[in-house]
Amino acid sequence: MKSFWLCFVPLFVAVDVIGLLPLFISLTSGMNKKQIRKIILQSTITALAVALIFIAVGTGIFKLLNISVADFMIAGGSLLFVISIRDILAADKQPAQVDPESVGAVPIGVPLITGPAVLTTSLLLINEHSALTTSLAIAANILIVGVMFMVAPLINRVLGKTGSKAVSKIISLLLAAIGVMVVRKGIAMYIAQGVNL
Repeated sequence: MKSFWLCFVPLFVAVDVIGLLPLFISLTSGMNKKQIRKIILQSTITALAVALIFIAVGTGIFKLLNISVADFMIAGGSLLFVISIRDILAADKQPAQVDPESVGAVPIGVPLITGPAVLTTSLLLINEHSALTTSLAIAANILIVGVMFMVAPLINRVLGKTGSKAVSKIISLLLAAIGVMVVRKGIAMYIAQGVNL
């Protein structure tokens, strides 16, 4: 159970569902409830499928390319840090022009729900825990995203645009801290293994 929560929390931070809500509302504005439900289902299935496929083939690719766990921790942690800093400094996350028929899959499912931060975090977590635990944590987070999307209008009214933005910035700051921690662990692993830098 502890292992699950150690996977769940970093993934929850990486997904940043609060930051996604304004985008989701913007992308689905003018649609009826039936269309929105279809988009939510499409987006969650797409996001989960991409994440699980990435988990299944990611480690194999690293072995093929002879990339060590420490290498990926340093690279992945650096990427998480850069992504989070970009989100913190960005004035606003802008939705792209979309096709109403595929908006659930792209861009909501990928890359908004399952994007670089989620994929990088998931592979880092596999190295510390297991693929099964990480997969369950991803599934739980995507389920939460689906539920939050269902009640998006209510949450948006409660938080307001400023509140949503503030929460999103705080979450991005947490992601930056996680990125620094992962880089630190990667460097420590190099030193512990006596690998020549």
